[in-house]
Amino acid sequence: MADGVNKFLGDSPGRVIVKLLVVSVIVGFVMAVFGWTPYGILYTVRDFILDLWHSGFAALGRLGDYLLLGAAVVIPVFIILRILNYRR
Repeated sequence: MADGVNKFLGDSPGRVIVKLLVVSVIVGFVMAVFGWTPYGILYTVRDFILDLWHSGFAALGRLGDYLLLGAAVVIPVFIILRILNYRR
């Protein structure tokens, strides 16, 4: 069973705990320097997703405008090219 735990953790449990403690201290120090909090990060991610969601639908509306504008040029050119190639 110890082999299964070591395989799951990637190392012995003691070494994994020490590594996690060291990384936690480093990450905690960096977050304190920049004034970040776990809730602040969550709210920032949430706001980013909401802004992306709302602007994404606006982008889809613009995509339809671009589609119609491009089709007004591409479809007649396609038809003309097909007619010219049909004669050959």
